[in-house]
Amino acid sequence: MSPVAGKRPRKAKARQARKARQPAGTPSPRRARAARPALPRILVVRAAGTNCDRETAYAFEQAGAETHAIHVNRLVTRPERLAEVQGLVIPGGFSHGDDLGAGTIFGARIRARLIDSIRRLVDSGGVVLGICNGFQVLVKSGLVPGFDGTADRTLTLASNLSHRYEDRWVTLEVTSDKSVFLRRGERYEVPVAHAEGRLLALDDGVRRRLHRDGQVALRYVGPGGGHPAPYPFNPNGAADDIAGVTDPTGRILGLMPHPERHQFPWQSPRYHRDASHGPSAELPDGLRVFRNAVEHLQHAF
Repeated sequence: MSPVAGKRPRKAKARQARKARQPAGTPSPRRARAARPALPRILVVRAAGTNCDRETAYAFEQAGAETHAIHVNRLVTRPERLAEVQGLVIPGGFSHGDDLGAGTIFGARIRARLIDSIRRLVDSGGVVLGICNGFQVLVKSGLVPGFDGTADRTLTLASNLSHRYEDRWVTLEVTSDKSVFLRRGERYEVPVAHAEGRLLALDDGVRRRLHRDGQVALRYVGPGGGHPAPYPFNPNGAADDIAGVTDPTGRILGLMPHPERHQFPWQSPRYHRDASHGPSAELPDGLRVFRNAVEHLQHAF
């Protein structure tokens, strides 16, 4: 047997002595520390052809969220995964090669297998964001506009009137106070990159209802700040300059421009020409969209 066997180590004796000096009921230093608040969890869903998932995840992380990437094939087999997160984002890209139309296949899979789980997420206070191809997916699935809680497909995103792929910076204005991602009256400078972004409504009644119910979330702005915005300020010819649409709850947002591509000041083409977009810029325009969503989740959960 070791000559020190059975003896209590000095550190253990010191801890016992400190504990004896503490008043009864005093919590230990470890327990006294405030629990670190959990970060909102965002599920980043991709499919074959999605190519903006990493920068979209990084934007949410910069805004204060925790992200988890998952392929739609895995999510379809385990839709209960949506109950473990507070948000879902469908990034941009060319899902399934845009075969049969942009977002058609991805949207059909969500409509057939995931739409009920996504609605439960939103009903609990969670958020859903669809960017560019993700907006096309939301439209094809029927999650937007979502009139009266239905999945009727009353919107589409058609080919640009220019008959070309548009890759340029645009100015957006927030025209509704319904969306948790946006703040009415704000303007954002962000890029677009798409060939099928021209929003069209099924009929004039649908178009009017979007405006009446406050579901027109974002509009392209012309050079003088008015409407209609001519090409290229409205890069695709969308009806009423509509760039983004929210659902009736305000917790699902689809937009054609890419806010994740303006999460650093130096990404702006006006970085060296305009102090509001330069190194001293308080918060890049695109990052504000993600920050607003995270702030909502921090209060909702």
